[in-house]
Amino acid sequence: MLDILLGAIQAVTPEIEAEVARNLYSVVGATIGASLTVIGAAFGIGRIGMAATESIARQPEAAGSIQTAMIITAALIEGVALFALVIALLK
Repeated sequence: MLDILLGAIQAVTPEIEAEVARNLYSVVGATIGASLTVIGAAFGIGRIGMAATESIARQPEAAGSIQTAMIITAALIEGVALFALVIALLK
């Protein structure tokens, strides 16, 4: 059993090792890109919610139009975030 394992370890060529390193770097890059995308989208939607809440508190009669604008803007941010996630996760 140990001989088989040692034979498999010795069978790793520099080409295979380079391919594994490239795959590892692509996975790390995709993870970082996806993380930054999610953090950016969360920050943007949080800012929208904060601004909308403050605007409604200052002018309650405009709550309907503020909420509509807030939902449209949040949907646009989510669309961009989804697109960025797809791009980040493609190898």
